[in-house]
Amino acid sequence: MRKDIHPSNYRLVAFKDMSNEDVFITKSTAEAKETITVDGVEYPLVKLEISRTSHPYYTGKTKLVDTAGRIDKFKNKYKKFSKEEKED
Repeated sequence: MRKDIHPSNYRLVAFKDMSNEDVFITKSTAEAKETITVDGVEYPLVKLEISRTSHPYYTGKTKLVDTAGRIDKFKNKYKKFSKEEKED
C-alpha cells in the first residue's frame, strides 16, 4: 500500500442534518468551524441542509421542505399541465 496518499486533515467528522437533527460520523476532509460532542468524543461539525435521512428519494416522502419556496412556486405555475386535469 502506498504511503502518504491521504490528505493530512483526513479525519472523523460529524455531519448534522439541520432539517431533522440527525447526526452521522464518517471520515472526511471537509472544513469545519464548529465542534460537537457525540458519545463523549468531540468531532468537527459540518451542517447540512439535506441528507440521506431527509432526502425524498431515500425517505419516500414527496414533499421537500424548501425555505425559498421555489418548489411550491414551480408546482403552482405548472399546475395546469398536470395529468389529473387532462383526464377530467
